[in-house]
Amino acid sequence: AYTYASMMRNSFEMALAAINKEGGIKGRLLKLVYANDQGQPKPGEKAIGELAEKSGAVMLVGGYQSSNTVFMARIANKLDRPFLVCTAADDRITQRKWKNVYRLNPPAQGYTNGLEDFFLNKIQPKSMAIVYENSPYGTGGAMRMMWFCRGNDIELYAIEPYHKERLKPDYFKRIVARLKENPPDVIYMVSYLKDGALLVKNIRDAKINSLLSGGAGGFTSQKFITAAGASANHLLTATLWTAALQYPGTKEYYDQYTTKYGSAPDYHGAEAYSALMVAADALKRAESYSPASIRKALDQTDLMTPFGPVKFTS
Repeated sequence: AYTYASMMRNSFEMALAAINKEGGIKGRLLKLVYANDQGQPKPGEKAIGELAEKSGAVMLVGGYQSSNTVFMARIANKLDRPFLVCTAADDRITQRKWKNVYRLNPPAQGYTNGLEDFFLNKIQPKSMAIVYENSPYGTGGAMRMMWFCRGNDIELYAIEPYHKERLKPDYFKRIVARLKENPPDVIYMVSYLKDGALLVKNIRDAKINSLLSGGAGGFTSQKFITAAGASANHLLTATLWTAALQYPGTKEYYDQYTTKYGSAPDYHGAEAYSALMVAADALKRAESYSPASIRKALDQTDLMTPFGPVKFTS
């Protein structure tokens, strides 16, 4: 997750500079305080406590991995701190009726809408195999695709969960061998960066003649293309954002990031940058910095960002 953590932090810093250049919040410079959630539930809960109680943060922004963000969101709500999630996609995070929890990114069930449309209208597959990381994000994405297949008469040849902790070189070989026995039209994968690259390489080595498709996540990073090399050719993936989008500020964000950090950002960075812009917009409009005032301002948000238009609905 380090790749995305760095990309998100870089993007927060870029947004911070832009906000303060415009005069900050009501004449005061915005300050960011960071806490490391380590991608684990307990450290995540501790990080929220540190930010809310020790640093006195009036609002929280972040959340990358779903498996711990759901715990972080619970604590933020309990401590009465508005928390704007910018990346964690597990549907359940915003299904708990937590009044302080908002989300900028689409939940997992919305990740693949464009990809599903493309399957139906262009690829028209008759069969699919689904390989996914056994985590809330991976499971949520896989379940969504299972329902899509069942609703559109696409036969599921295989459903293969894998455990990230067990990623030894031969681990994927066993999964890939099962896929090779009965190759589907499409192999759909929900993975993070390193395992996504490893999985794709193993499938290519096995010479399985299926269309490879990713459900965003690890497949959208420039580092995936670098790690997978030629194995990444002709892989089709969903993504939540691209620099080619025509939103005001999209190209500027992309160009500035690429120039400053020497690598291309993907949707994780655009979400972080835009989330801080949304937070600043809400804080500027809030009558005070009380949780109720900030929530009221968030409820009334209607902002165009480099990630796209942002409004919050329950």
